[in-house]
Amino acid sequence: MTTTRPTAVVTGASSGIGAATARELAGQGFHVVVGARRLERCKELAAEIDGTALALDVTDADSVAAFVAAVPAARVLVNNAGGARGLAPVEDADEEHWRWMWETNVLGTLRVTRALLPTLVESGDGHVVTVTSIAAFDVYDNGGGYTSAKHAQSALHRTLRGELLGRPVRVTEIAPGLVETDFSLVRFDGDEARAAGVYAGMTPLTASDVAEVIGFAVSRPAHVNLDTIVLRPRDQASATRVHRS
Repeated sequence: MTTTRPTAVVTGASSGIGAATARELAGQGFHVVVGARRLERCKELAAEIDGTALALDVTDADSVAAFVAAVPAARVLVNNAGGARGLAPVEDADEEHWRWMWETNVLGTLRVTRALLPTLVESGDGHVVTVTSIAAFDVYDNGGGYTSAKHAQSALHRTLRGELLGRPVRVTEIAPGLVETDFSLVRFDGDEARAAGVYAGMTPLTASDVAEVIGFAVSRPAHVNLDTIVLRPRDQASATRVHRS
């Protein structure tokens, strides 16, 4: 992988926010390395944006190591891999669902960030962008597994802000509200009707809406750090308050 363009790495890039972000950063002139478990989708995206597709499972340390070994240098990292499974109260919690959410959202972010930090610092103008959620600072009934994972992911990310102080790396957290992607489809094990109900009667954000905000943060001058950006649909006031027509 040889290129004169600066490199941006996007995890969870096979669809949704990750794929839209890859397109946005490619449009800014980055060579984008896209990683996800669904490699064929990543290959199609990489062909579209003249990028590089690599297999990546952030829950697997060996997969992360192989992925990072194939990325000789990076200036931007977008930690987008994550997700939710289930919507059960704590008293009925499925430990496997919780374990997957913590492995994907928290430890996955840790593994990729830790591995790429040396090259981000070496770039002289690195940037770590982590896509969390309004669930990183809000809670709602039956969402304990996801909200606790997102709280932890956010804490991990915000800790970097102090630890990297004085080094040439910016740190931005993107916390979206309701975004219509396959997020709910995954959460509800492919139940299309239930997933569609999450967005019924309101206008959610799109993946492109979030990607444009990420692109804005990345394209600011090197001395400007947008610490946290919260974006919600106009129809959503909080995790539990949504206007539906």
